[in-house]
Amino acid sequence: MTTGDNLSLLRGEQAPRRATFLELFFDLVFVVALALLSETLVSRLSWTGVAESAVLLLAIWWVWVITTLVTDLYNPESRAIKVVTVGVMFGALLMAAALPAAFGDRALMFAGAYVAIHLGRGLLFFVALHEQQARQRALRIWAWFGISAVPWLAGVVVGGTAQLVLWGIGLAIDYTVFALGYPFPGRQRVPAHQFNPTAEHLTERYYQFFIIALGDIILVAGMAFSRGAVTAGRTAGFVVAFASAAVLFRIYVHCAGAQLTNAIEAARTPGKFSRWAPFTHLLMIAGVVAIASSAKLTIDQPTGTVPAGWVVIMIGGPVVFLLGRSRFEYEVFGRIAWPLLAGVLLLLGLAALAPALSPLLLATCALLVGIAIILFDLALRGRRNPVPPAPPL
Repeated sequence: MTTGDNLSLLRGEQAPRRATFLELFFDLVFVVALALLSETLVSRLSWTGVAESAVLLLAIWWVWVITTLVTDLYNPESRAIKVVTVGVMFGALLMAAALPAAFGDRALMFAGAYVAIHLGRGLLFFVALHEQQARQRALRIWAWFGISAVPWLAGVVVGGTAQLVLWGIGLAIDYTVFALGYPFPGRQRVPAHQFNPTAEHLTERYYQFFIIALGDIILVAGMAFSRGAVTAGRTAGFVVAFASAAVLFRIYVHCAGAQLTNAIEAARTPGKFSRWAPFTHLLMIAGVVAIASSAKLTIDQPTGTVPAGWVVIMIGGPVVFLLGRSRFEYEVFGRIAWPLLAGVLLLLGLAALAPALSPLLLATCALLVGIAIILFDLALRGRRNPVPPAPPL
């Protein structure tokens, strides 16, 4: 590769500051992945099933996060990045196809695709990059993915509960070294400034994935409603699912989501956003996936009592989303989102009443908590600065 090719690979002033069409095309795989994950969660309503679904979500999410970081650090219009994006897209599609049986006869397909995505991408960058700092960073990231590949592949061999544990260890390695800046024996961690994001691009990418997650609620609810009779209870469950997606959108966008770009640009260390954003959004995405599963349960069985396993996702989903959103508020504005935390307390209180409620009524009450948060926020809007200064990151 020539020097000119190398310069085009690195992000410069000429690189687009917004998401490219290829990145939007890439996201289509995750529409499938999240829908299958929600369906899988519904079919495994046990503590083991929830743990397995969490591991699968963590893996799918990490593929998206690292690919988004790549298109932010490098020029997404360069030929090498386009090849990487399409290759990762196919690998992610294999992972999505393996989701329903990832802890069964498709374990090798899921783990093999995950490992191949990260090791293949790192190897390409090691060969393609000539700038010393960027090459060393790529090599270090590649080495850590090589280490985490061991428990991933070992889990395929052993199967059973050990597979869940080993895959969890592999994910713990990937997430921990990312948060720590990929430290390595005898070397310092990668400095935060090497992960400085392009504010408009990275903000837009996280917006887009959150919209995809909301689309999971719409897709799962639409499919569930289309598969049965049109009754009053099922129709009400469908309406509640749609309203829940709209409420989640409103809570995410206002105000932290709308001011995220400004917060990154005003930060003393913008690179720290690249470190914390994946974890904050992971909580919100996990909550939305659980809410999508709740929508299917509510539409399929709107009446009767609520089984204990259902409460875990029908209440746990909104709680996890609000916790992630409250952390998001603090990271953008440096303030505690009391209405969101009050909503968490209301939902936990609602969980105690769940045995006396029907699934439809429980889902409706959870929706009303979200609406109450929005109304309270609107009442407070005139009392505070609409665009508070961003905290130093």
